[in-house]
Amino acid sequence: MPDQGLLDVYLSDHLAGAAAGLELARRMADSQSEPELVQIANEIEADRETLREVMSAVGVSPPLLKVALGWVGEKAGRLKLNDRLFGRSPLSSVIELESLIAGVSGKLELWRALATIAPSDGRLARFEFDRLASRAEDQRRRLEDLHAEAVRDALGSGGG
Repeated sequence: MPDQGLLDVYLSDHLAGAAAGLELARRMADSQSEPELVQIANEIEADRETLREVMSAVGVSPPLLKVALGWVGEKAGRLKLNDRLFGRSPLSSVIELESLIAGVSGKLELWRALATIAPSDGRLARFEFDRLASRAEDQRRRLEDLHAEAVRDALGSGGG
């Protein structure tokens, strides 16, 4: 059985990251005409709900302050200087996709870590961590494809 205190912190930190990642994914999906981003945002939302179920199963209450800080952090990230006073820089999509790739990579490691401890913690037995990890790998691959396209658009021969 894992150390409950450390498990609480680990899951809480991932939930805070999921809040920020979901907010970013939704905003990107709303602002761009890219159906793939809408699908990924929906999947990230489903994964966050699964994480909430995992937390409930192991007796971890969602930490409202950490989740709120994750949400605020995503909002603050929009204030970065991008060489544009108003509007989006051509680099905005590149940087945002890199952030989503990092978040999805962290989520992949979360599912792998939980799969590792699940055999010694019966509370985790009902979760399909291997399937969740496979979906995270697929999300990362699709985000990497979108990233390559955004890089070509922003920095390639057609970029501004």
